Amino acid sequence: MPLFSLHRRRVRPTLLIVGCGDVGLRVLRLLGARWRVLALSSSPARAPELHAAGAIVLTGNLDDPPTLGRLAGLADAVLHLAPPPGQGRSDPRTAALLASLARGGGAGRLVYGSTTGVYGDARGAFFDETRPTAPATDRAWRRVDAEQRVRTYGRSRRERVTVLRIPGIYALDRPGGSPVERVARGVPVLVAADDVHTNHIHADDLARACVAALHRGGNQRVIHVCDDARLSMAEHYTEVARLAGLPPPRRISLAEARATMSPMALSFLGESRRLDNGRLKRELRLRLRFPTTADAMRSGGFAGTQDAAVLPPDKPARA
Repeated sequence: MPLFSLHRRRVRPTLLIVGCGDVGLRVLRLLGARWRVLALSSSPARAPELHAAGAIVLTGNLDDPPTLGRLAGLADAVLHLAPPPGQGRSDPRTAALLASLARGGGAGRLVYGSTTGVYGDARGAFFDETRPTAPATDRAWRRVDAEQRVRTYGRSRRERVTVLRIPGIYALDRPGGSPVERVARGVPVLVAADDVHTNHIHADDLARACVAALHRGGNQRVIHVCDDARLSMAEHYTEVARLAGLPPPRRISLAEARATMSPMALSFLGESRRLDNGRLKRELRLRLRFPTTADAMRSGGFAGTQDAAVLPPDKPARA
């Protein structure tokens, strides 16, 4: 039964969140009593936290497909936020999840949280979701594989699938995700000649986008979930430092970065792109609470998802 029909009949729909970490918890706080929410977790230690947030916890491990049997037929919609494994060029976790959902007749609605890393290095170009993917790392290839799997699944089963491509996520209360914390640690940035363009989204706005996609995301649609900022990476962190009253980050050359930084950190310095977020605003009708990191800092909005951000029930958008 389509999601909007469940709302019309005033029956609480059931949502399964797969990968219920920081963003998933923010989604839980947004949904409140409007949905019955199931959260898949491989860690029994997380059960109290998820219960406290309002979820019914299901124990299962995407790396152990037999443990996913009970997922079949449980949910009207799925929010898939779990990352792929740390190696290879495919995503067997997504494959295992989709196989389990298919055994129960599917869920009717699936939103997948991917990454903007699927584009590789665009050399600072500004573009929308029609740009072809060009993954440059195994990590990005795994995400491309997952996207292809969920879209193929949706077409073959006639289920509505929306892919959210997500850049760097930040918030003061997000573990390891505060730009102020990064500046305070003294992480260097690149000199102007080597600098790259980067993209961000506040964790609260991302959670709101996930909820909007469940209601309004078009079938087989890809959507950039990013804010309005158009700064280079060095400009971004220099502005953060200024607003936080901290010394500006030290600038180094790309050659110095290659000699001192980890391969993971370097992979982000080797890709430059600027993302058009028009679909986010037009199709999901999302008004960003924090259009830029500076807005978040000036408003003190680095912590706490507000219940006022909950979207009313709505018909799904057309593809």
